[in-house]
Amino acid sequence: MLSIRVTATISSSSTLSFTNSTKISNKFSYISNPLKNSSKPIKWNCKNSRMESSKSSFVTKASAQPLTNPAELIDSVETFIFDCDGVIWKGDKLIDGVPETLDLLREKGKRLVFVTNNSTKSRKQYGKKFETLGLSVNEEEIFASSFAAAAYLKSIDFPKDKKVYVVGEDGILKELELAGIQYLGGPEDGDKKIELKPGYMMEQDKDVGAVVVGFDRYFNYHKIQYATLCIRENPGCLFIATNRDAVTHLTDAQEWAGGGSMVGAILGSTKREPLVVGKPSTFMMDYLADKFKIQKSQICMVGDRLDTDIVFGQNGGCKTLLVLSGVTSLSMLQDPSNSTQPDFYTNKISDFLSIKAAAV
Repeated sequence: MLSIRVTATISSSSTLSFTNSTKISNKFSYISNPLKNSSKPIKWNCKNSRMESSKSSFVTKASAQPLTNPAELIDSVETFIFDCDGVIWKGDKLIDGVPETLDLLREKGKRLVFVTNNSTKSRKQYGKKFETLGLSVNEEEIFASSFAAAAYLKSIDFPKDKKVYVVGEDGILKELELAGIQYLGGPEDGDKKIELKPGYMMEQDKDVGAVVVGFDRYFNYHKIQYATLCIRENPGCLFIATNRDAVTHLTDAQEWAGGGSMVGAILGSTKREPLVVGKPSTFMMDYLADKFKIQKSQICMVGDRLDTDIVFGQNGGCKTLLVLSGVTSLSMLQDPSNSTQPDFYTNKISDFLSIKAAAV
């Protein structure tokens, strides 16, 4: 059994309030009040908390099957959770057939949810992106890892007198602000430079109780050092990662280094494993299941990444569909060294439209 040692104490809370007025009972076994007493280490049981700190473990499944009967899969579930990058769009370009596919699923009464590890935008900002691309998606249907970071801190009763140092972009800042959590850092630290003069020491804010690291196009040495000092020297300071994705789709022309590269730099300097709130951690899955009152067996997770999307669905007990429109190719899926096998795979989500053609 995987366990993590976290400097914290546990206190109970009857309900957990999130910014969208959703109430979640304390059945989630996440840590409470991690900074009230940093002298007592506890073991955090990942089996109960279902929060991943590093690479996920899973049971090897039989080889994935091509999606030959999309109608059967659609009829077998109530909810489809879609990753965004590589599934709905690439960069700022919509993938062919997406609007018609989403319309078909809504016509069939399916609930649609969109989950992304990209933390550069808030849920509201992602809503505007969907609108710009011509997709009608409600903000309540969108769950970004920026929101997950803020929701997680709320769920553990992050002390109001503590601050969060952000290595990341505007999406994290906006979600923390909506959650009423103090923060510093972010894009405004992108221009800060360090002059390594004799005797120079950087000083960090002693009230920083958590460092949240996400994808950051303004990443620099100042941020690495400041985050490192907070994590190493501030008692009980949490190290939270929105995700550990190796690559991301900033354009549709090629893959770009992902948020995992920023997380890796700070992991290297602190020798601390982060708490990951995005996929494949099941924090968002638990939140969604509770919010929409969904049985996880009635969910199909659709994504383009084996190590995040598919493992996310498998960890949550959902059906899984890999699309080959993003990061993962068929050769990667079928490589003998790959042990992560979804239930089904297909080229892109518009392959669902074949049931409409068959009905004509």
